Amino acid sequence: MLGILLVDKPIGMTSHDVVNDIRRRFGTKRVGHAGTLDPLATGLLVVAVGPATRFLQYLPLEPKVYVAEICFGHSTPTYDAEGELSEARPLPNDLAAAIDGALDGFRGLIQQLPPMYSAVKVGGKPLYKFAREGKEQVREPRTVHIASFEILHVEGAVAEAKISCSGGTYIRSLANDLGDALGCGAYLKSLKRTGVGRFDLTQATPLSDARPEMLISLREALPPMPLISLDAVQTANIREGRPIGQTDPPEGSLAGLLDPQGNVFSVARIIGNLLQPECVIPSEIPYGAS
Repeated sequence: MLGILLVDKPIGMTSHDVVNDIRRRFGTKRVGHAGTLDPLATGLLVVAVGPATRFLQYLPLEPKVYVAEICFGHSTPTYDAEGELSEARPLPNDLAAAIDGALDGFRGLIQQLPPMYSAVKVGGKPLYKFAREGKEQVREPRTVHIASFEILHVEGAVAEAKISCSGGTYIRSLANDLGDALGCGAYLKSLKRTGVGRFDLTQATPLSDARPEMLISLREALPPMPLISLDAVQTANIREGRPIGQTDPPEGSLAGLLDPQGNVFSVARIIGNLLQPECVIPSEIPYGAS
């Protein structure tokens, strides 16, 4: 069993809960995911099954696209609806106009502090454990890229936004920081991830319906990475970790390699006219094995 599964994560489950569910459902221990979703969040979770877990790092996983509901007039220590609400603060007279005027500061490359209620570790200890102990910790800002941040509509104190961003972006922090910029506070009310790279939520299946026959092959999942077909001798060399020559290598730094049966079994780095294997599925693990 080998492939990529696109799951529509339900609310209330951690990403690890989803992995454990698929392990039980598919009868295999080798399951991993790309890009954690908080329990409050729903939407697209990219999951790898079997030896495909080795290839998660090579999948086209950016940008991440979200639809978020942001509630203004309150803040919470968790930056989302799971935290205790602060006292109400007055909203701008024209909330939509105020948001629109502040959004330029939340686009492009920005610095972002991870929330105290997050799994980021300080001295080997997750921040959320310090937060539960009432201990504030110094956090290092991270550079993230917000490709787009647009407001779809505003109703009362709640704005619905569509955000396209780099991996590692905390949408909760965007909501909190936007509320601070407006002086009224804000928190993330709900979040749905609708896109991961070229994968879309419309392609995903509800977790309860997930079946092995829904797995996407690596051949389908890796592009736009170029794919190169190899003969039996070339395949054997790559499996042994030996580079092979190419008279006309494709552009780019990496390529997926296809065995004579047309299955992806390796990703190689393109070095001049050579293909140097970086990740290989051993020959003793055929497609269909768990």
